[in-house]
Amino acid sequence: MNIPTVCAIIFICLAAAVLLYLLMIMPRMAGRPDADGLKNWLYAHRGLHDNASDAPENSLRAFQKAVDAGFGIELDVQLTKDGVPVVFHDYTLDRLCGREGKLCLYTFDELQELSLCRSDQRIPKLADVLKLVDGKVPLIVELKIEAVDVSLCPAVDKLLSGYRGMYCIESFNPLGVLWYRRNRRKVVRGQLADAFQREGEYSGPLYFFLQNLMFNWLGRPDFIAYNHKYPGMLSRSLCRRLYRGTAAAWTIKSQDELERAKKNFDIYIFDSFVPQR
Repeated sequence: MNIPTVCAIIFICLAAAVLLYLLMIMPRMAGRPDADGLKNWLYAHRGLHDNASDAPENSLRAFQKAVDAGFGIELDVQLTKDGVPVVFHDYTLDRLCGREGKLCLYTFDELQELSLCRSDQRIPKLADVLKLVDGKVPLIVELKIEAVDVSLCPAVDKLLSGYRGMYCIESFNPLGVLWYRRNRRKVVRGQLADAFQREGEYSGPLYFFLQNLMFNWLGRPDFIAYNHKYPGMLSRSLCRRLYRGTAAAWTIKSQDELERAKKNFDIYIFDSFVPQR
């Protein structure tokens, strides 16, 4: 082959690769549900909490404090051994409850024997959190899906489908976002991500794809929730600027960080301080 032919083949291959990449990261473009009501809120990460107080993270008291202060709430949901959706972040119990083992290996009644951060608070049911909030502030519900078992999704959806308040769902696991794409298209859904390899915590092809949002073709999310420290990540920027997708920032820990995030994000999840109005 002559040089012009080789150059043409290379150009076509590069153009095809760029097109494929853009298709892979594309969020939902058609039939997007209205997410404007979720924007420009400040969301208390795991409630308005302090783990050294009587209102530890993901506790009913922390959620009540967030409601009283007029903040939206971000919370985490996973299933107990007996299939009860509960609000708890870690897959294991040791950090917050001082007990070994994964939460999913305990029944709900067994978990009620444990306290959160040595307070009088217990791991709450999602149903009780929804009853407490009662639509007063919007919710960001993170689905904690560790591998490929998405049985959490229908269990959570059964509760949320009867909830009259404003909410959206998100997950680091694209399979959870995919479940909502297939089964509840009118629910606002988000893909959580981080610059995993920059953070140095994870490596390998899977986390390269996750940090670059290259599983968006599965769930076609309505918004991207990204570590606020990395607003310049190419895939995240393209989702917001090229595709006009909604961008959520996690987890902001000072007023200065919040002010900087306003240039690149639409939804703000905060922790460890109380933002100025």
